[in-house]
Amino acid sequence: MLKQRKADYVVMAIENSIAGSILPNYNLLRDYRFHIIGEVHLNIQQNLLALPGVKLSDIETVESHPIAIRQCDEFLSEHPEWTIKEGLDTAGCAKRISEEKLKNTAAIASEYAAKIYGLNILERRIETHKKNATRFLILANEVVEQKGANKASLSFQIGNSVGALATVLQCFAEQNVNLSKIQSMPVIGRRNEYDFYVDVEWKKQSDYDAAIRKVLKHTVNFSIMGEYIKNDKV
Repeated sequence: MLKQRKADYVVMAIENSIAGSILPNYNLLRDYRFHIIGEVHLNIQQNLLALPGVKLSDIETVESHPIAIRQCDEFLSEHPEWTIKEGLDTAGCAKRISEEKLKNTAAIASEYAAKIYGLNILERRIETHKKNATRFLILANEVVEQKGANKASLSFQIGNSVGALATVLQCFAEQNVNLSKIQSMPVIGRRNEYDFYVDVEWKKQSDYDAAIRKVLKHTVNFSIMGEYIKNDKV
């Protein structure tokens, strides 16, 4: 939708407090090069949805996004007789059950998905940990300047030598720039080479600017994916 300019912004999950980083979405950031203009943290509540009239004893298959499935491991382990299938997204699995009238299949999805697709909630709050939150990135085609920005998402590559990554990280530390997250992803087709994705936070813009100047000297394919205002509210 965003690439075809049918939407001004999209929201994409990037990490979950239980399941960790959502690695396929880092590949999307790399491939599409959308600009990150903000972040949102949301509490996630998972429910077991099925067609009206379907009972728990009727269920043979449960479908959902793989991250949602992992969030509900404890509940699902209580039903070893069920077949677990991974889908593209939680709402999509709920939609399929509704459209295809699948009476032996349930979806793990939100209460809102149940309302949209006319499904009943068989079991509420089936996530293993009730303090289950997901961080989402707000993406846009164009750079949107954020006044008062105090957080950035960066990507870069480094040489495969002793201390190369430590040198880059030290550049941030020397300028009082906090490294709040780091994620590595293999560079496709290039053995032992990685893209590093980092989130950094700062109090003084001058410290961040100085850190970037230093980092540029020790990295290749450096990219500022977005500078935005930190948002920790859930």
